[in-house]
Amino acid sequence: MITSELEAVRGWFSGRLPEGLFEELVEVAVDREEITVIGRIPGPAVTSETSEAERAAAVEGKVSEFRERTRGDRMAVAREAEHRFERKVSWGVQCEGRQFLYTNVAAPVMTRLRQPERQVLDLLIDGGVARSRSEALGWCVRLVRRNSDEWLSDLKESLAHVQEVRRQGPDVA
Repeated sequence: MITSELEAVRGWFSGRLPEGLFEELVEVAVDREEITVIGRIPGPAVTSETSEAERAAAVEGKVSEFRERTRGDRMAVAREAEHRFERKVSWGVQCEGRQFLYTNVAAPVMTRLRQPERQVLDLLIDGGVARSRSEALGWCVRLVRRNSDEWLSDLKESLAHVQEVRRQGPDVA
């Protein structure tokens, strides 16, 4: 996605979200199929003597309460955004340092793999890591993302620069 387009989407959500919906708009992520909006919500009121298990359950309860209470407002914004940006909108929150996604688009991705790559996926299935080749491929992508954050960030910055240079160049008919 071109940086200016991402900024426009983020700006639109910043202006359109109902006042006080989130403490802070944490992230707006965009790809070809989906816009994911993540905001920070306040944590539950617990005491310092609260156990970790009770605190974790209270956070999950707070997230669930927020989801139900704000459903109508979020869906109204999503309908407008889906019409305007021609992408589905997914929602998530951060609370007490944890992130929760309510919905996600599971987009099919067509790929052709040769036998050595298929064997890796089948090994993950045989080892109980995944139930299908699709799930195994998703597992591989998440593993690369987790272990290559710096490299992927550098690549994303480079791509943004290339897109900016193209945008500044002469119009191509």
